[in-house]
Amino acid sequence: MTLELITFDLDDTLWDTAPIIVSAEATLRDWLAAHAPDLGPFPHEALLAIRTRLVTAEPSLRHRISALRRLVLFHALRDAGYPEAEAKRLGDESFEVFLHARHQVELFADVLPTLEQLGKHYTLGVVTNGNADVRRLGLMNHFKFALCAEDLGIGKPDPAPFLEALRLGGAQASGAVHVGDHPTDDVAGAQRAGMRAIWYNPQRKPWEAEHKPDAEIHSLAQLPETLLNL
Repeated sequence: MTLELITFDLDDTLWDTAPIIVSAEATLRDWLAAHAPDLGPFPHEALLAIRTRLVTAEPSLRHRISALRRLVLFHALRDAGYPEAEAKRLGDESFEVFLHARHQVELFADVLPTLEQLGKHYTLGVVTNGNADVRRLGLMNHFKFALCAEDLGIGKPDPAPFLEALRLGGAQASGAVHVGDHPTDDVAGAQRAGMRAIWYNPQRKPWEAEHKPDAEIHSLAQLPETLLNL
């Protein structure tokens, strides 16, 4: 069947995520130190304990990472002695500070040229488990839709996000390909939905999962030719 739809992961596929999160966490800590000094140098272990408690009580939060981070901040602030209303205000404001910093991404050099080229021939979409928003990044003009686990209430590798992508993209699974860096979330998830999957592997890591991807690329610039050869 003719290829019609290409969906993309975001984090570590269109940009390098680790330095962004490290910087956003540092920005968050600085903001909290200035605006919520009673919190003090809240240790990572304590935040992790709050997160674990919340996810155990409400497992769906595992796929709602923005809501989960807001709740972790709220509970940490409450534990530090802030009244409920103030803890909520500080939690919401601090999360927005984090989210703004989290969107200071630096696209890989070949992202925009590749999206522009592919957009002339295929429908493009986003399927992500993260909370980066292509609208906020000014990239939405390249995509017909953007699906986030936060909005769906379920994330990759469950086939549900990919099936929704097929619906929104007006394509059959046999005419769709997903591109992402994660062997399980992206490759296995897409294949479970009947789609083909291209593994984005810039570090040239060995494949260690059970089911192999349909193709492998080391830069997004290789994607147009790889699609033609599928």
